[in-house]
Amino acid sequence: MSLTIVGLGPGRAEDITRRAWSALENAPRVILRTKEHPCVPELPNRENTISCDDIYESTGDFALIYAAIVERVLTALKQSPVVYAVPGDPLVGEAAVQTLIERCASAGIPCEIVMGISFVEPMLKAVGLDALDGVQIFDALTISMMHHPPINPDLPALLAQVYSRQAASELKLTLMNQYPDEMDVALIHAAGTPDERLEWLKLYEIDRSPHIQHLTSLYVPPLGSQTSFETLQDNIAHLRAPDGCPWDRKQTHLSLRKYLLEETYEVLETLDREDSPALQEEMGDLLLQIMLHTQIGVDDGEFRMSDVIRTLNEKLIRRHPHVWGDVAVNGADQVVTNWDAIKQQEKAGKPEKPVSLLDGVPRELPALMRAYEYTSRAAKVGFDWENVQDVIAKLHEEIDEVQTAATEADRAGEIGDVLFVVVNWARQLKIDPETALRESSERFYRRFHFIEEKLAEQGKPFSDSNLLEMDELWNQAKVHGL
Repeated sequence: MSLTIVGLGPGRAEDITRRAWSALENAPRVILRTKEHPCVPELPNRENTISCDDIYESTGDFALIYAAIVERVLTALKQSPVVYAVPGDPLVGEAAVQTLIERCASAGIPCEIVMGISFVEPMLKAVGLDALDGVQIFDALTISMMHHPPINPDLPALLAQVYSRQAASELKLTLMNQYPDEMDVALIHAAGTPDERLEWLKLYEIDRSPHIQHLTSLYVPPLGSQTSFETLQDNIAHLRAPDGCPWDRKQTHLSLRKYLLEETYEVLETLDREDSPALQEEMGDLLLQIMLHTQIGVDDGEFRMSDVIRTLNEKLIRRHPHVWGDVAVNGADQVVTNWDAIKQQEKAGKPEKPVSLLDGVPRELPALMRAYEYTSRAAKVGFDWENVQDVIAKLHEEIDEVQTAATEADRAGEIGDVLFVVVNWARQLKIDPETALRESSERFYRRFHFIEEKLAEQGKPFSDSNLLEMDELWNQAKVHGL
């Protein structure tokens, strides 16, 4: 017994190859994946032909459908040679074919593939593309089950099997995580058949088309140049190349440290201002630092971006067993508890264990953040005040010690203790002290600038004003919501 898998082409009977037609004509048994294909009424040997459409009607689970088709073909092979015929080409978008090839190989059953014109060629013709110009081809069903499309937006993409308005609706939601809602895209209906139709519309509209049917695909044009992560990597690699930028070429991990910190603070500043346009730009500047460090890693043989991304993805999946596993959680607090426990398990598996529980908190952190992290870690093992009133009492104690300190050095130390206790107080109140102080500083800036503006309007320098007048202007600034 032997299996021959043939491609029926995109739709026209005259597009079927002579070799495929001969196999169909002489087969004792022909199994069609589906009879819902334009050329089926014209096929030879109809008396020995059955389809698998009944399987499609029995369930909506494609994994079960493909498995059932495989079993039907293998069962038929026990009786006679079989020709299994699929739309397009057997090796383009045919999941069951791959399984059949593997099963036949393991069972020692001869399996021959007779190629056909796939849906790709007519689609390329419909939209005027060359396949070697970076065209990306995807199964729309696979994309619709994702949360972000794995598509390079600098390049065109073809997505097959947009077979229903429901499928189009689910697909557009994934695509809109990368592409603008108003982007022009094209639905390609019945490509390669007499009923071929190219329908341009906005991305958000694709599930409203009345023409969607089982031969519908989607064309997504390039979003524009300089929009992909791959292009960014190429630009950074160019900066570091021999024909690149002298400044970028001379940088090292250590020389870039201050820029990483600066860009991080600039991002924080835009967050405080709730300035979305500025945030977009500053996040790019911060990403530049990550990209430069990664390219230095590549140049020095340390690691590649694929290593960075793989490590991050593995960590995300490992630390979110309630998302990628079967762990149940009852809220965000339990997520944090699980996260910390998983981190400890990871550390236990490493050869070098930390000397202290506080190791791992970067010493380069701003003082408030560092104090907050230290006390948070200590609190997790029980080294903490029982209630907020105890913290307040400790604060009063530390203030008294500032006032009674004998030397300037002692006072400086006691002021540090006061600030440290305030950090603990903020933590007990679930307030991030760094954010709180940064926001207070921003308020001070706005209100003091208000005082400057009002004095300038009066033509009065600070030397001609006094604290009482400035305090009144300060209160006016508060009334104005500054």
